[in-house]
Amino acid sequence: MRRITRVAAGLGTAAAVAVAGLAADAADGPPQRERVVALAHGDDRLPSTTATDWVTYADHVVVVSATSEQPVPPTRTDVERGEGLMGRKVGLEVQNVLWSRPDAARPAPEAWEYNATGWTFTDGNLDNPTVLAMEGRPRIEPGHRYILAIAWQGPRCAEGDAPEPGRWMGLGEGSELPFDGGVIGQGELQGEVRTVAEARALAADAGPNAGLKEDMVGRGADDLAAALKAAAPGQKQQFAPQPTAACD
Repeated sequence: MRRITRVAAGLGTAAAVAVAGLAADAADGPPQRERVVALAHGDDRLPSTTATDWVTYADHVVVVSATSEQPVPPTRTDVERGEGLMGRKVGLEVQNVLWSRPDAARPAPEAWEYNATGWTFTDGNLDNPTVLAMEGRPRIEPGHRYILAIAWQGPRCAEGDAPEPGRWMGLGEGSELPFDGGVIGQGELQGEVRTVAEARALAADAGPNAGLKEDMVGRGADDLAAALKAAAPGQKQQFAPQPTAACD
């Protein structure tokens, strides 16, 4: 039986975190041991619910394969406190470009490193951290395929802080779709491998909050590309953080 418990995660934010026991299966392999996954709640960077959102705020929509991951060490502050986060860098290879904005900031990448959720630790235990995922989103794990709506965020430079290089980023919860076996909704979500039948059940539970990702469950990449081609972009509003100083 799945167990959900509220825990104090030491995230340094107002995000809520739940811990759930999930039976995690490999995409095409034998069942693995049960693992504990902490689910974090966060705000979307940009609107991502509808096809109009995607074609308004994304530069490209791509099919990617996650090929590798590298842990990002926790900060010294978190280590000294004995609790906090460990991030991940996930290597993504683009297999297909489904849609592109005519005036995109730059061409779709062939590959890039995706900044993903990693792990959370408590009691100073860095050797056995808990897997961390965002609620409602894929964790983006090697061995799985995804469809991502991405936008280029340019370098950010704030006085007194180290410059942040430009990078490809997703829009929000609705812009990251499992895509194992070429079927939307099938694959890894929240660190758990789901069948298309399970994805359909989740979509049905969305009710009036259903959006593009729910509408596309069980369908293929061509169906999504057609929906995006038919959608008209809306009036773009400013949501994402902007540079506060010129980057040299």
